[in-house]
Amino acid sequence: PVLTTSMKAVGEAMSIGRTFKESLQKSLRSLETGRFGFGFDGKDPEATREQIERKLIVPNAERIFWLKVAFEQGWTIEEIFDATQIDPWFLENMRIIVQEGNDLANLDLRRAKKLGFSDVQIAHARDISQDDVRAERKEKGIIPTYRLVDTCAAEFEAATPYYYSTYGDENEARESDAKKIVILGGGPNRIGQGIEFDYCCVHASFALRELGYESVMVNSNPETVSTDYDTSDKLYFEPLTLEDVLNICDQEKPDGVIVQFGGQTPLNLAADLERHGVPIIGTSPKSIELAEDRKFFSALLDKIGLKQAEAGTAVSEDDAVAIADRIGFPVLVRPSFVLGGRGMMIVYSDDELRTYIKNATDIAPDRPILVDRFLENATEVDVDCISDGDTSVVGAIMEHIEQAGIHSGDSACVIPAFSLSDKIKNEILVGAKALAKELEVRGLMNIQFAVKDDELYVIEVNPRASRTVPFVSKSIGIPLAKLAAKIMVGKKLVDLGFTEETMPPCFCVKEAVFPWGRFPGIDIVLGPEMKSTGEVMGADQDLGMAYAKAQISAFNPLPKEGNVFFSVNDRDKDRAVTIARDLVNLGFKIHATGGTFKRLEAEGIEVNRLYKLAEQKRPNVIDMMKNGDIDFIVNTPSGHEAREDEIKIRSSAVQHKISHCTNLSAAEASVKAIRSLQDSEFTVTPLQEHHNLI
Repeated sequence: PVLTTSMKAVGEAMSIGRTFKESLQKSLRSLETGRFGFGFDGKDPEATREQIERKLIVPNAERIFWLKVAFEQGWTIEEIFDATQIDPWFLENMRIIVQEGNDLANLDLRRAKKLGFSDVQIAHARDISQDDVRAERKEKGIIPTYRLVDTCAAEFEAATPYYYSTYGDENEARESDAKKIVILGGGPNRIGQGIEFDYCCVHASFALRELGYESVMVNSNPETVSTDYDTSDKLYFEPLTLEDVLNICDQEKPDGVIVQFGGQTPLNLAADLERHGVPIIGTSPKSIELAEDRKFFSALLDKIGLKQAEAGTAVSEDDAVAIADRIGFPVLVRPSFVLGGRGMMIVYSDDELRTYIKNATDIAPDRPILVDRFLENATEVDVDCISDGDTSVVGAIMEHIEQAGIHSGDSACVIPAFSLSDKIKNEILVGAKALAKELEVRGLMNIQFAVKDDELYVIEVNPRASRTVPFVSKSIGIPLAKLAAKIMVGKKLVDLGFTEETMPPCFCVKEAVFPWGRFPGIDIVLGPEMKSTGEVMGADQDLGMAYAKAQISAFNPLPKEGNVFFSVNDRDKDRAVTIARDLVNLGFKIHATGGTFKRLEAEGIEVNRLYKLAEQKRPNVIDMMKNGDIDFIVNTPSGHEAREDEIKIRSSAVQHKISHCTNLSAAEASVKAIRSLQDSEFTVTPLQEHHNLI
């Protein structure tokens, strides 16, 4: 997207160095976008002068890397300044990086490190491995020193210092004989990995301090509590790359390193850290990898008697079609090499599947796609569990409001589960504890289940902290991350006083928050790929009121009266009739287009017909929205390729701040919430009072 005066970033990274050149390269590798500095990592694009000019003139997220391409192709500082208006002082420093980097293969190693070049960049230039560069550095004594950022401005000795690496002569890192645990943070916030993981890291630091350990935090995110200099005993403001973390471990020589709490970032480092002899504590990297191995995981589920939707791994288009025909449509397809639901799609036919593979993936034997039978109209359930190897306790069973097929991070969910049978709840408890035992979990584990026709299916298991841990902890009044950290250093749940499930005395609803307002015209329909950038929680004795509070907090407040616009796809029409009838009974007036209008009218529901936008007649729903005459919108997509008029309607709802639903599960929950708003008084209760009732 083009960068404008409307903010679009969801996170940031910070780096500290002795020079701008060093700091810039460190900050770029802190972004975790797959880049390891100011280019020179094999990922610089080939481009014509016209392409470069366009990328420089129009501000965009990748422009920093296009500056490097421009310098390489001979652009002068004056030409780049004219195109970008970036201060020439910065441009001169970038020019020097490019000038030196063009001979990186022959550049003196110490000079390269002082300029901020990473081991990955040097390895690429020399066509050797990152491990080879590290070994040569250590052999020659080219290792980073750590400088202290004085939090007391030299007035008196700082008790809470933090450090940054550089390649100088003086090392200011303080030695101690205390037992040390390094906690790897989550890096910059981004979709799929946000502040919820920082919450876990902070609680781990507090827990370790209580037990007498020296807590050492590593993170690059200036927005978080983990990088407050007094959260941990030591803070390293450093990129979360293998090179930087190994350097810190060489300096600190920790008794253990925690990778479970920072989301995917530290997990991606776990195997290589272990290979270099770093002591990983908690659930082993091997167990984490096994949970992602489809063959092993299927055998494990068979062993403990849990079901899984049929699935297969395809390495060609015909292969994928054969698997889909065998297990039956609809199927959920996704590349095997992405995270956060990116590239996922639910397809309903051979033609849709072939189109997806041709347009959306680069399928090959080493880049297969995963094909899973999609459990349509299933209820999705999230479970957070904690285990010490002997005792396992389920923190909460979270029932999703949106049905399976919407990313768990985007779905509203409820504690306690409100519609699951006692049989299913018991199966979930037994299954979760069996999985924790088989995977030898030491700490936290998240499991996603689906319930269809009162049968339980496992979707996936992640033996690590999940994004729902803060929500569960606040709902039940138990700091799960804190307990998990204590388990990792040898404590037992029996010693910690948490051996059985805790039920909150009210309904707690988690709702996702989306950045739609920052991207005018974007389609706001939810699906398997995560889009939310935050979340909120509503709590009340009444489920409907708890959901209403969550909607208010998520900037989507529900109306108590007024006009509702209804337009749903053919698959949703049967279910939509009940929702429309309930809204009429609550005093709302229904407006609809085309097929939805005909269906509701045929069911005896009073409904006013509006013209479709494509009919180019008035009145239409956009007119009514502009005039403030629509208070609530229920609009479900007609298919994967949403029609232009649908997107206009949904984006206009965001633009005019009109409460909206893009799936019928959310619409049904909204009806309950509106009924509660009409029938009950809106009250507030401190969270501590809820916890006192547990």
